[in-house]
Amino acid sequence: MAGALSLAAVSGGIVSSALADQPVGHAVPGQMGFQEPVTAIASEIQSFHDLLLWMCVIISLFVLALLAYVMVRFNEKANPVPSRTTHSTSLEVAWTIIPVLILVVMAIPSFRLLTHQLTLPEADLTIKVTGKQWYWSYDYPKDQGDFGFDSILKTGADLKADDIRLLSVDNEAVVPVNKVVRMQVTGADVIHSFVVPSFGIRIDAVPGRLNETWFKAEREGLYYGQCSKLCGKDHAYMPIAVRVVSDQQYQAWVADAKKKFAATPSSNDFADNAAIRQ
Repeated sequence: MAGALSLAAVSGGIVSSALADQPVGHAVPGQMGFQEPVTAIASEIQSFHDLLLWMCVIISLFVLALLAYVMVRFNEKANPVPSRTTHSTSLEVAWTIIPVLILVVMAIPSFRLLTHQLTLPEADLTIKVTGKQWYWSYDYPKDQGDFGFDSILKTGADLKADDIRLLSVDNEAVVPVNKVVRMQVTGADVIHSFVVPSFGIRIDAVPGRLNETWFKAEREGLYYGQCSKLCGKDHAYMPIAVRVVSDQQYQAWVADAKKKFAATPSSNDFADNAAIRQ
């Protein structure tokens, strides 16, 4: 009996350690930076942010030092006879060329990031997402089971011990790890916005328009997002939950989901190839 209890304790410790090592897919109290990135795009976004942050810090310190120098060197006491200089070619060239060089340094990684975001690779899985007042609907195509479901915020008695208030939902979207997932996003009523910070994706859900984005999650876990448009009175209560699992777990989930959501097959059309942005 004691041996069994010890084995259970060791197993529990391993499980707890594994859960502790799982990436956090939501903001935590006291957090100041970005959520942990799990896609190459999210990592690139954070790197670009860090570059801009250091550039802002350096420029601010330079301006502060320049102001301090001017206050000390050219105050009335230290410089009773002011200079009558009204033109300096070298100074004017410098304050024109230096900002241009700064903008070039910013533009190169910015354009590279935009190219990576907007160039959709060949997808392993396509999911259509529809924003509604005030929940999300997910539709999987025929080659993935041809089913759809609504994802609604859990409240009150529906919340379990490991759920997160205002983020947990009744039906999570599930995708396989290390696969390119194309999201076709639209709105059914007003403009919503589909955002998952850990994936580095943010795209508007516009009625009558099909926008596309993509991600490739490199780590398993449960990742949360929220609608970031002011879409109505329950705007704050339409979270996004995407669970990233192994290929085997994904196939098992698809088999169960086809039975669970058999009464509500997907009725939405998917775009054949490129994104529809007209």
